Amino acid sequence: MPKLDRYLFREFAQATFAALVVLMIVSLGGVFADVLGDIARGRVPAGLMLAQLGLQVVNYLPLILPLGLMLGLMLAFGRLYRDSEMPVLTSVGVGPVRLLRPLALVVVPMTLFIGACSLWLGPWARAYSQQMIEAGQRSLLVSGLEAGRFVEFPGGNGVVYVNAMSDDGSRLGRVFVYRQDDGRMDVTTALSGELSVEAAGRFLRLDEGFRVEGPLDAGLDYRLMRYASNEIRLPAADLGADADDPTLQPTLTLLGDDRREARAQLHFRLAPPLLALAFALLAVPLARSPPRQARYGRMMMGFLAYVMGMNLMMLGADWVGEGRIPVALGLWWLVLPLLGFGAWLYFRDGRVVAPKWRRAR
Repeated sequence: MPKLDRYLFREFAQATFAALVVLMIVSLGGVFADVLGDIARGRVPAGLMLAQLGLQVVNYLPLILPLGLMLGLMLAFGRLYRDSEMPVLTSVGVGPVRLLRPLALVVVPMTLFIGACSLWLGPWARAYSQQMIEAGQRSLLVSGLEAGRFVEFPGGNGVVYVNAMSDDGSRLGRVFVYRQDDGRMDVTTALSGELSVEAAGRFLRLDEGFRVEGPLDAGLDYRLMRYASNEIRLPAADLGADADDPTLQPTLTLLGDDRREARAQLHFRLAPPLLALAFALLAVPLARSPPRQARYGRMMMGFLAYVMGMNLMMLGADWVGEGRIPVALGLWWLVLPLLGFGAWLYFRDGRVVAPKWRRAR
């Protein structure tokens, strides 16, 4: 590899890696907030927090990586223009065609990885995440319940305490449950208990215990009962997803599915790597700036182009699923013009325009 290619490849790779690190840190905070919100609403068991966090990050990689690639290339080219290295390279005949080789060493592997995340890793992460949630909802151990500790229900409307628990988290011993709803409290004790999952929701079946119900405030409206078996409905949770949901299907399965929703999901998975390639081509002309000009204004233009492209991709996928756009057209109306526009700007970048008096001849 020539020294120039090694130097440019190192600059492009370092800037892209730095941009990706910053974007991943920022995105991790947003994903973490979403996972915590699902845990607080009882949709995700607390014991699966870290696993769900990792799977959600993998799911969002096809949306994060194209932005990191574009911003990294714009930072690298912006530094070259700021230090007057690009004018020197242009003066010795290094133009857009010559820059394709070191640029491809960064862009092609990134585009292939984005395609793998969009077509394989992302769908696998979504399906595996749903499987973990479904399995976790069937185990009180995974849901966050521990023997010898008071655990609050999601939403804060009660607590539960168990003295013993089986290894798989399905059988309980000596249970205490306190709940409150509509100004009344409910205290239930039991000698044993068992978790059951039905289509209507999750239920905690308690055996051989007592139940006391009464007002939270002043009043004497108390009721005491002794029971042989009693069922308590636990907070609502995501007990399962539609097996035919296209978002959970592998890409190869979607190829043979003629439903509009499946075709829309297929186009949604094909678009990110192609958009990443288009954004990488756009990054080179957008980064062009005089030596003493601030480069952050151009980066804002690139970020706005990314936001518009991704929003149109999501809207277009919804329009295909709803029948507003023909299935055959898919998202090609967005991807192909953007690729063509990016290639045109890239190969036109740096071309010297002839004076008007010469063109008149």
